[in-house]
Amino acid sequence: MRFSAVSRFLAALSMALAVVGCSSTPDAQLAPASFVAMQEGPGEEYIIGPLDELTIHVWRNDELGAQVQVRPDGRITTPLVADMPAVGKTPTMLAEDIRLQLSQYIAEPLVTVIVNKFAGTFSQQIRVVGATEKPASIPYRANMTVLDAMISVGGLSEFAAGNRAKLIRFDKQVGRQREYHLRLGDLLKKGDSKANVMLQPGDVIIIPESMF
Repeated sequence: MRFSAVSRFLAALSMALAVVGCSSTPDAQLAPASFVAMQEGPGEEYIIGPLDELTIHVWRNDELGAQVQVRPDGRITTPLVADMPAVGKTPTMLAEDIRLQLSQYIAEPLVTVIVNKFAGTFSQQIRVVGATEKPASIPYRANMTVLDAMISVGGLSEFAAGNRAKLIRFDKQVGRQREYHLRLGDLLKKGDSKANVMLQPGDVIIIPESMF
């Protein structure tokens, strides 16, 4: 009787662990991406982030233009425009906001905003952490793949468990975070093209270390 009770307890414990394991299992693997894109197109419109370097040009009013870096607080200052919020706007949106400010002083200003050096917002960066040669946040580029991101961080470290890596992505349609399984070992060590997948702005790649 005592052995039977212990057996039932162990069976129940195993079932509970199985349920927990299933609940944390990453979602199905993402569709493969080509090593070389057959056709490339523009990505989402660029959003200005902290530390981006901008050129503000005001047509026929060069003295009102400036080359500025977006401050860590997300604002910029140019002649006649003080502490203008820039982070979270597209260059076109920021140009329009500056135009509205300058229209108090000059007639019908034409403003252009050019991004010279890109950092982007956190929601647009690709973050690679864990067992890689140089964990980093990488500005997202249109048509970027996992292979591109891994090249940027120098590949896997010596003790990386590449085939146990995960991709964390916020799914806007369902309003929650989702996990996907990555096979970075197969991609980088075996050249398995099916293990290469497309990235989206804001993706996080987590690479664990091997237990052995």
